[in-house]
Amino acid sequence: MKKAAWLLSVAMVVGLLSGCGGNNGGSDNGGASNGGDKGGDKEKKEITLAYVAWDSEIASTNVVKEVLESKMGYTVEMLQVDAGPMWTGVADGSADAMVAAWLPTTHETYLSENEGKLEDLGPNLNGTKLGLVVPSYMDINSIEDLNDEVGKSLDYTITGIEPGAGLMMKTEKVIEDYGLSDWKLLDSSSAAMAQALEKAYEDEKPIIVTGWTPHWKFAKMDLKYLEDPKGIYGADEQIHTIVRNGLKEDDAEAYAFLDAFNWTPDDMATVMVDIVEGQSAEEAAKAWVEANADKVDAWLK
Repeated sequence: MKKAAWLLSVAMVVGLLSGCGGNNGGSDNGGASNGGDKGGDKEKKEITLAYVAWDSEIASTNVVKEVLESKMGYTVEMLQVDAGPMWTGVADGSADAMVAAWLPTTHETYLSENEGKLEDLGPNLNGTKLGLVVPSYMDINSIEDLNDEVGKSLDYTITGIEPGAGLMMKTEKVIEDYGLSDWKLLDSSSAAMAQALEKAYEDEKPIIVTGWTPHWKFAKMDLKYLEDPKGIYGADEQIHTIVRNGLKEDDAEAYAFLDAFNWTPDDMATVMVDIVEGQSAEEAAKAWVEANADKVDAWLK
């Protein structure tokens, strides 16, 4: 009987110890599920970033992720989506933020559709541009030069990117307003567009693509924008940071960093070129953050 009572006592103590351990683990997990809730010292900080798979946005979003994780202790989830769902995701709270809003022209439709449902923190990069891009060896300089002779050499095709992107919608309007009824805009992807451009450039063949700056292709190839006399692509743009409503109240630390984040086209190009030359997006972002401690420290202040 004494032995049985002793064994029962040991079992109770083990059970109590196990229960304490389970409660501690539950506290950590609970912190993770609450994202920016700072209620406990050991709670896990989480944030979700939405982005579109443009080379520029892959670069910027990975740099933001690297700083949040390595300098601020966050766990970052990245959601790669098309432009429309990117905006909708921030507006409905599925994502906390994006650093990939091209304004005032490219994403103006998405901004107006989600008016009041999100917060614009302003530009994180100045000096962007959109338009039709050709190799410099092509003897055309304006969209108005797209005559039958040029059209036949290109099978009347403009190589585009993801369908539904703001750049694609603007290009459809270009085709309409410039009377290019024989031309077609080929749906593709950012990566496939760049690959087609590189192949044509290597062979010195004609090609027209939908293009934007910043992009690594301008560092690797001699290219030019076709003039847009009607101004359909708009003037130079900015890339803005957009966050969900309530992020400032829910997570002031992440909000402050996202509000401070800004860099230059040259900064972005450095990351993009590293990726094109074989580094992963994570490796390229980490290398840039380590090499630009002064800029990163300014964001964190």
